[in-house]
Amino acid sequence: MSEATRDHDIVVVGSGVAGLSAAVYAARADLEPLVLEGPEPGGQLTLTTEVENFLGFPEGVGGMELIQRGKEQAERFGAEFTHGTVEAARLEDRPFELDLSNGETIRTRALIVATGASARWVGAENEDELMGYGLSTCATCDGAFHRGDDVLVVGGGDSAMEEALFLAKFAESVTVVHRRDELRASDIMARRARDHEKISFRWNAELLAIHGDRDSGVTGATLVSHPEGHPIEKVAAGKDVTEETVDVGGIFYGVGHVPNTDFLADTPVSLDAAGYLETHGSTTETDVPGVFGAGDVMDPQYRQAITAAGTGSMAALDAEAWLEETNAELTAEPEALTIEAND
Repeated sequence: MSEATRDHDIVVVGSGVAGLSAAVYAARADLEPLVLEGPEPGGQLTLTTEVENFLGFPEGVGGMELIQRGKEQAERFGAEFTHGTVEAARLEDRPFELDLSNGETIRTRALIVATGASARWVGAENEDELMGYGLSTCATCDGAFHRGDDVLVVGGGDSAMEEALFLAKFAESVTVVHRRDELRASDIMARRARDHEKISFRWNAELLAIHGDRDSGVTGATLVSHPEGHPIEKVAAGKDVTEETVDVGGIFYGVGHVPNTDFLADTPVSLDAAGYLETHGSTTETDVPGVFGAGDVMDPQYRQAITAAGTGSMAALDAEAWLEETNAELTAEPEALTIEAND
């Protein structure tokens, strides 16, 4: 074994609320977990300025503060944190091996994948500056901050319709901005949105720029439209488009999420058609014994901090039980257990 290779009982890939919850539970079980923080330590929650629906914080808590508290709690019980992105995973034999971007190789008996899912952004001007300051990718997280506001929802699929319908509970008006003249959403979701008195549609339109600053939040947006749709492509092709500035108090992206599972593509771990980690029944177990999933990487439906934290604790408990059951098998030099990889 090279000096760069390290052995662990449990490695947690991801440092969002799911990974931190898993780390706390694993550390309290004296398993001394290693947490790989990845390229965006803290995950999606760090993009949220205020979290009001996490149990135990009646006055709300900042997303970054919640993550920092979770990290401190895990470290208190013995979890170790390191920066590193998994570039390749070898899961056919145990112990598993993870190759990191810094050249290090990690060996572990159990693996918890809590890498989350990244919301798709649209590339509008100022979105980097205003994400979390009136621009959001989660209506259920941030919708209540926009009571009485006029808001935009960008997208035309089920995700966008769900965002619009939820926001209609709080906002004065909801305008769905879609780059075509028909929705991709399912018939039932499209009908619900179309029939809602607070929801209107801007067809063949796209978001070009977001106005505002971090002190005042989102104050407006520039939209472009073209009768044939996909107006930003028309701009690139040198065609004329209609440009309009609108006053809004919030903008929500509803263009879907991408699970961060690229490093599992060539492993025996099963992913669904969208790339989400598949787990068995009510457990966090995957097709590969010793590999567990937690948080948004295996949950395309709820995507909430509280549910991610719950599955993180479940994954740690499942991993702890699995390690106990297989302790005799998983020795320092175990017999290779070969698992057939997916094509």
